[in-house]
Amino acid sequence: MYDMANLKKLGALGKGAPKAMEAFWAFDAAAMADGVVPKKYKELIALAVALTTQCPYCLEIHRGRAVEAGASEEELSETALVAAALRAGAAVTHATHILGDAK
Repeated sequence: MYDMANLKKLGALGKGAPKAMEAFWAFDAAAMADGVVPKKYKELIALAVALTTQCPYCLEIHRGRAVEAGASEEELSETALVAAALRAGAAVTHATHILGDAK
């Protein structure tokens, strides 16, 4: 199901909803542009989010862009472990919802 070739279908998606797709691409470009937060950090953030949401397309795209922006293997590794810690932390904190009113 996940095949990078599927991204070629984005053009068809855009033809079906051109104004929305144009707005999406403009928003994406603005959000990911170099700014107060440097592009490398934005790509590492995007990579952490992709690891958390487990989107294979985003993993592929943002890993490449992070490396292009100068991210090292060590930075990629730390980013992965930050994402893992946040995902695990969410499971731990949400576990409080399954406990009774223990005092």
